[in-house]
Amino acid sequence: MIRLVTDYLDYAAEHFPDKEAFIDENKTLTFSDLQIEAQRIATQLAKRKVFKKSVAVFLNKSVKCISAFMGIAYSGSFYTPIDTSMPMSRVEKILETLQPEVIITDKKHKEDIELFFHDIEILVYEDLMTSNIDGLLLKQVTECIIDADVLYVLFTSGLTGVPKGVIISHKSVIDYTEWVTETFKIDDQHIFGNQAPFYFDNSVLDIYQTLKNGACMYIIPEQLFSFPIKLLEFLDNKKINTIFWVPSALCLVANLRALHKLHVKSLNKILFAGEVMPNKQLNMWRSEYPEALFANLYGPTEITDVCTYYIVNRDFKDSDALPIGHPCLNTSIMVLNDKNELVRNDAVGELCVRGTSLSYGYYNNQAKTSEVFVQNPLNKNYREIIYRTGDLVRYNEYGELIYVSRKDFQIKHIGHRIELGEIETAISAIQGIETACCIYDENRSKIVMFYTGDVIEDMIIKTLNKTLPVYMLPNKKIKLDKMPLNLNGKIDRVKLKELL
Repeated sequence: MIRLVTDYLDYAAEHFPDKEAFIDENKTLTFSDLQIEAQRIATQLAKRKVFKKSVAVFLNKSVKCISAFMGIAYSGSFYTPIDTSMPMSRVEKILETLQPEVIITDKKHKEDIELFFHDIEILVYEDLMTSNIDGLLLKQVTECIIDADVLYVLFTSGLTGVPKGVIISHKSVIDYTEWVTETFKIDDQHIFGNQAPFYFDNSVLDIYQTLKNGACMYIIPEQLFSFPIKLLEFLDNKKINTIFWVPSALCLVANLRALHKLHVKSLNKILFAGEVMPNKQLNMWRSEYPEALFANLYGPTEITDVCTYYIVNRDFKDSDALPIGHPCLNTSIMVLNDKNELVRNDAVGELCVRGTSLSYGYYNNQAKTSEVFVQNPLNKNYREIIYRTGDLVRYNEYGELIYVSRKDFQIKHIGHRIELGEIETAISAIQGIETACCIYDENRSKIVMFYTGDVIEDMIIKTLNKTLPVYMLPNKKIKLDKMPLNLNGKIDRVKLKELL
């Protein structure tokens, strides 16, 4: 029985000890190496009686992070990844909320963190690697850990820019990991090409599928995502067969016409999540990889990455909305209207989730937690918590869920209730448009369209006139050389608002 995520590593280290597990530009860890490094870290935490405490990991994205995550898990505490490339103002906000017991970093970044935080013990990776493993101590610690204990706290900011720490347990990650393995038939022959930062929940799939199945994960150098041909060459050279990327990364490769220049022979599973995937760019990928499995995964960090999915099994026009599909196994979905009633037919409502995947809420933020983790309004008989995602969805004629927009993006404009996501879908289908995002300028009551690509402005309105009513047409169009992206690789709406 799998009780803790470290059970995955123990199994892999026993059955695939010498197999390359996690690989970055500078270092390769076998499963045996990873287990040893993790248990060295765990021993030092256990000796300091760091148990059920928060531990921050301040490192470059690398295999060293995986060792730290697993070491913290072995010790019975929980980790928070903090990338060294994050602005220090954000790091300060995160650590102020988290108040970690310990920070793990390396020699290169020790001084950086010491400049700002003098009262938190700092453990250096290189020093930890010279310590001994106390197997008896770790056995005693492990016996005290249960699957309901917290595994990690990931900080997400959404539109506000204020970090919120999402608390996820071992059992939630195990529930998700088992579902991914079963649904996508993952085994030890899978080679993952990791794109997501470790502070972004998309990385959870890559990391824990590798651990559970004795697979292999390459950490793709970040700079390659600015050079699509070199990126595809990397996938081809490493024989990567499975990727789980944000749509922005997939769209970049498609928009720069790299797909026809180099075909990655090994690539056969292409998963994506984090934002809307436009069908125009997806169709480019499907044309180049007709035999590959494509899947649209949907879910916020608060439900352990994914709560619905759609394996792409039919053709779509460029202007169509791609379904987010059906609930994952052991996850229940409810679509509620403003009266907390289940929607009927194709009416739009808020997607709400219940199940093992749910977060415990936001770290040190009970007020925000109680706003969105609420009693199921359809159940008056006993306590049953659901998560209100804030996402508006509807069912299509196939009974599949269609993402419409964020509640935050639903606007009232000249007397009409409008979903900005519907406008963005229509814009994205226009020939020549690469990326698009709509922001509502409340002060001027205008729908502002930001876009990249080579297209005549008159052609935009001419095309949109055929698909949208007049009241939904953008009032202002701003062409950008490059669409701003946030730390997770999604379109940065906060920065776009600053351009209004």
